[in-house]
Amino acid sequence: MAIMSVAVSRSKTCFLTTLDKLKQTEHSFVMALAFLTGLFAGFAAIGIRWLIHIISGWAFPGGGDVLTNIMNSPWYVILFLPALGGAIVGPIIHFLSPESKGHGVPEVMEAVISKGAKIRPRVAIIKAITAAITIGTGGSVGREGPIVQIGASLASTVGQMFQITHKQLKTLVGAGAAAGIAAAFNAPIAGALFAVEVILMDFQVSQFSPIVIASVIATFVSHHYEGNFSEFHVPHYNYVSSLETFTYLGLGIFTGIISFVFIKILYAVEDFSEERLNFIPSYIMPAVGGIAVGGIGLAFPYVMGMGYGSIDSALNGNMFWVLAFVLVFAKIIATSITLGSGGSGGVFAPALFIGATSGAFFGSFIHWAFPGWTGTPGAYALVAMGGLVAGTMRAPITAIIIVMELTGNYEIILPLMITCIISTIMATKLSRESIYTLKLIKRKIKLHAGFEYDLMKDIYVSDIYQKHVDTILISARYNEVIEKLLSIRSPYLNVVTPENVLYGTISIHDIKDYIFEKDLLKNLLIARDISVTNCPRIFLEDNAKTALSIMRTCNKDQLPVTNSKKELIGTILRKDILNEYHAVIEKMDVGSSFATRLMNSNSMPEEHFLEGYSICELKTPGDFVGRSIKELEIRNRFKVDVLSIRNTEKRKNNVNLIPSPDYILTEHDHLVIAGAKNHVDLFKTIK
Repeated sequence: MAIMSVAVSRSKTCFLTTLDKLKQTEHSFVMALAFLTGLFAGFAAIGIRWLIHIISGWAFPGGGDVLTNIMNSPWYVILFLPALGGAIVGPIIHFLSPESKGHGVPEVMEAVISKGAKIRPRVAIIKAITAAITIGTGGSVGREGPIVQIGASLASTVGQMFQITHKQLKTLVGAGAAAGIAAAFNAPIAGALFAVEVILMDFQVSQFSPIVIASVIATFVSHHYEGNFSEFHVPHYNYVSSLETFTYLGLGIFTGIISFVFIKILYAVEDFSEERLNFIPSYIMPAVGGIAVGGIGLAFPYVMGMGYGSIDSALNGNMFWVLAFVLVFAKIIATSITLGSGGSGGVFAPALFIGATSGAFFGSFIHWAFPGWTGTPGAYALVAMGGLVAGTMRAPITAIIIVMELTGNYEIILPLMITCIISTIMATKLSRESIYTLKLIKRKIKLHAGFEYDLMKDIYVSDIYQKHVDTILISARYNEVIEKLLSIRSPYLNVVTPENVLYGTISIHDIKDYIFEKDLLKNLLIARDISVTNCPRIFLEDNAKTALSIMRTCNKDQLPVTNSKKELIGTILRKDILNEYHAVIEKMDVGSSFATRLMNSNSMPEEHFLEGYSICELKTPGDFVGRSIKELEIRNRFKVDVLSIRNTEKRKNNVNLIPSPDYILTEHDHLVIAGAKNHVDLFKTIK
């Protein structure tokens, strides 16, 4: 027995040593994990397709395609079967995996942004089951979002098993999402771009290679077992006339507006369910939503399920324009009810459906008005699919590439680019957030898009201004001004009154043409005469973002700092702002690494990084409990940064990376802080 124990111990040690060696070749190691992720995601995509096929075959039996079988089903089946699906899905989601509710993609984005890219392994299984039941029983959602979440969950599980860093895990989760889209559409390029444009919101080349590997491998798996299929029967596209540029511009505006309507109705229904129908238990709500979707399905069975049959009809010009117009809004409402009531499924397929029907309607009108030089309604339906994806998801590059990969026709590139870009611009003008990011904003999650911008807002003038300032009295003679300017390093001289009130500034650039005429002008001019009085100034309570904005506007590298009485108290330099910004970025990078280690340990002693800086974990002081980080003004008052928070309640050890300023501290929280060692030592004394 002892020999066996020693053998096991040696094997474990050997494995850990080998693993450490692999981790030393960071890029190759992540690439290998991306390969595994692509394999798993590819098989997962095949599995969920099979599961949806089995359930929909049981729910709507028949010899035709899904749409035909639904149309041939008895009215009570169409009405009540979605409710049955919701009744099954609701309790599973509520009791086993709340993350499986809804789109899938926002949940992946939330994990990347605020959970260290950690997703529970059970999410992959529960999401596959609940999405398949929802779609198979007629719920008006798609499978692409669930496949993305499943791929990301599998990737996160693989990454956690091998204990990779937070940064690597984030990349791997993006690779899992890319593999999901690639396997769903047989579109590897679109899958990779979706991950960096939507999930990671970051086009760094260092992150792109593993994502491409996973995307390609998932596509190979899908090809091998299901063939090089295309989800839609796309007719050949012809760009009839250069004048169509204007009609596709109009299509972009139209799809941008429809995208905005889709987003607003979806979240209006979701808010109504949560606020007005909160007396209904959340695990029953999907069944209630299913009844409503079944009612819509009685009138318009086209909207039930993923709706790929209806998309094919629109693409091939077999849909009457009135029906196409009605189906746009019927699908929006049916999808909003399915998701708003707590069903499980994605918005990718509904966006394609709404785009195809919108384009069929728009194209029918255009072809009727200008029959000689416009394409068929099917051509506009095809381009509008990209327009809706771009407008709802704010992902024009992904939209362009995915439609191109679906068609294999490069003639479509010009109208597709016009429509997708205009749709994105139009939708952004109407609503800043995408169909994914709006859900995160509603959850009060701070997005990484614009992260640097927010850092600048958290750096205050009071932290970095210089108290030393070069001044001269307004009564000083011209030759005194010149001598003072030549004796200082700064190109600016602040002109003040005897009471130290800022009057204006003098720049050496403004008087360089007269600098050697001081003997001639010394008795003619004083500082008041040559100073610029409308000079911009800044206050201590302003932030670095405001200071940089003023500097750019007036083309200056420094600004005078005054109080409310216009008394000069210092100066702030552009280089000091940038130095502080880079120092904060470096602390955040180090903090992220420490936080990753923190998630895998029970405590963390004080450690030093940079010169004179340290990082440590401390129990939340008693006076801080029940108050927010913003309210406490920790950075301003104590000159330290809160990098992460570990909640130790009931031994959960949940770690909140980059906590929101609105986070309310509890007695179970431990703060990971970083700053100059003297400031950290001072913070430790707080009770």
